[in-house]
Amino acid sequence: MGKYCRLAACTAALLTAACTTATAQTGGAATAVTAGVSPATIAGHPNINGVWQAMNEANWNLEPHSAQTQPNRAAERAIGAQAAIPASLGVVQGGEIPYTAEAKAMRAEKIATGLDPEKACYLPGIPRATYMGYPFQIIQGGGDVLFAYEYASANRVVQMGDIGIPPIDTWMGTSYGRWEGDTLVVTTLAQNGETWLDRAANFVAPTTTVVERFTPMGPNHMNYTVTFDDPEIYTRPWTIEMPLYRRMEKNAQLLEFKCVPFAEMYLYGDLYETLDDEAKARLGIEN
Repeated sequence: MGKYCRLAACTAALLTAACTTATAQTGGAATAVTAGVSPATIAGHPNINGVWQAMNEANWNLEPHSAQTQPNRAAERAIGAQAAIPASLGVVQGGEIPYTAEAKAMRAEKIATGLDPEKACYLPGIPRATYMGYPFQIIQGGGDVLFAYEYASANRVVQMGDIGIPPIDTWMGTSYGRWEGDTLVVTTLAQNGETWLDRAANFVAPTTTVVERFTPMGPNHMNYTVTFDDPEIYTRPWTIEMPLYRRMEKNAQLLEFKCVPFAEMYLYGDLYETLDDEAKARLGIEN
């Protein structure tokens, strides 16, 4: 689990760097925020610092769907209605993701395997990290913007400036940002193609261009749209849209959700079954 520990350390370092940048480039704005008076703008752009969260059913399925039980009957038998999938009007503009015939068949194969990377605590990718149901924090100074996610201590730095050529495909891709008026526009490239967009196996590929737009609609909510463009798997570009809400508790913060230990039985449960009773007792595993 070393890579996860390194990720947490990296997140802490990035948070420190971003906060230092914010103080230096906003002329003491960080002090004003600490005092409870948040500046309306930073370097002439809307101040979107804070802890945010989506409130919808997108993580189950981006497309409209009715309430239903889990396809995994063992889960239904074990936890009953807690395994149910809530209904949703969907967040896809037009209602349906325009897959090519080949991509639709790939999605069906993914559904059949049931191997959602979320189960194994892999990094969620963009934009799924935004609407998984966990809060995330935006740290905005006068330069690059940091996004830190509660789920699995995921994070990404949005490099403000021209779009470049990512050196390698990764779980979270490489993000480039710019301001269009009051809207932060983020283009993410080079995701590794292993991530799912939701639990219904909707997906992107390494060749997909993902463009997010964060538009403040008031002091405590903003409109969030994401456009996906990839002729290899979609017949046309398509877009999702949802509001994001600022967490308003006085002590709003990201708490720790390092899900690696929670995925061990899913990943290695068959190995645990080979242990004798003494070994299971040492590990705290009930027979």
